Amino acid sequence: MEIYLVRHTTPSLSPGLIYGRLDVALEDTFQAEFEIIKTKLPGNPDVIYSSPSTRCTLLAQKINPVVTTDSRLLELNFGDWEGATWDTVNESDLKIWMDDFVNIAVPGGESMQQMSARVLSFWSQLIQSGYEKAIIVTHGGVIRLILAHLRTIELVNTFDIKVAYGEVVTINIPEIVNIN
Repeated sequence: MEIYLVRHTTPSLSPGLIYGRLDVALEDTFQAEFEIIKTKLPGNPDVIYSSPSTRCTLLAQKINPVVTTDSRLLELNFGDWEGATWDTVNESDLKIWMDDFVNIAVPGGESMQQMSARVLSFWSQLIQSGYEKAIIVTHGGVIRLILAHLRTIELVNTFDIKVAYGEVVTINIPEIVNIN
């Protein structure tokens, strides 16, 4: 099975914006970034999945109009912090979260552990699907979690995995052959 993990194109952001689930606009470079992305993708995928975030669905539908959205592909839920900037978050709340973001949820949001559980639920289902080629248009956090899982990297170290806007990561999952 060939899986193409595609991070959405560059969003238009103000400095320090917290935007996990927040719907943000894309930069004017969208078309140019898309032209590069499409050269890295197969022309005949069995399925295209996308996060329901507009920044992902716009790209997925540009690749192919037939897209299946799945909420398990959403970015980390920053809850009450969505739309704020890092410098406006209560310092003690920020420290508590930063000291253990794997297990502690942002107020009104989710922890990295919770996000990982939903992403790996999607991943497990995809691996068992029988598709030969799948394109997944999603977020940096989702791609990092999948790569951390495959590379057996602890969740606390997932931010060490760099995934650029518009990057395409290709994963080949070998078929399991049953020998009777």
